[in-house]
Amino acid sequence: MTIADIKKTTETKMGQSIAAFSHSLSKIRTGRPSPALLDSVQVDYYGSMVPISQVANVSLLDARTLSVQPWEKPMGAKIEKAIRDSDLGLNPSSMGELIRVPMPPMSEERRKELTKVVRTEGENAKVAVRNLRRDANESVKKLVKDKLASEDDQKRAEADIQKVTDSHIAEIDKLIASKEHEIMSV
Repeated sequence: MTIADIKKTTETKMGQSIAAFSHSLSKIRTGRPSPALLDSVQVDYYGSMVPISQVANVSLLDARTLSVQPWEKPMGAKIEKAIRDSDLGLNPSSMGELIRVPMPPMSEERRKELTKVVRTEGENAKVAVRNLRRDANESVKKLVKDKLASEDDQKRAEADIQKVTDSHIAEIDKLIASKEHEIMSV
């Protein structure tokens, strides 16, 4: 493996860490409803647990309500129970075949709790990026130790890896700030 390979692999993995962080942020509830909010809810579908999106169409009904349209009629009650039993604090109601999921307004205290969750998730993402930096630097040091690269190459590579790390951490900070703003806006 060359230094260029190490840099490329590290940058790819850091990008994947940011993508995972971004995905976890989409599950954190803000003031407005999002169909992605129900992605984590699992429904019993003929003996196996599957996400709601695989047994129903989830969409926005209006600014404060999600609608869940089951593809099979008998699934309605199971979906409603799964949403009610989830830790999202939602209270769905059936209207024929359509399940309405009204979003209760969030209190100021709950908003502050959610910003703490966002910061914790962000810190975990930063730790993952820093671990990738450490692994890349160790791989470069191993190349120098095995005499496959010079010490000058090592210094340049470590500086480049640090620049990539700094840019990814800045991107994580931007995601945290935008999510906090989204949560705190009423």
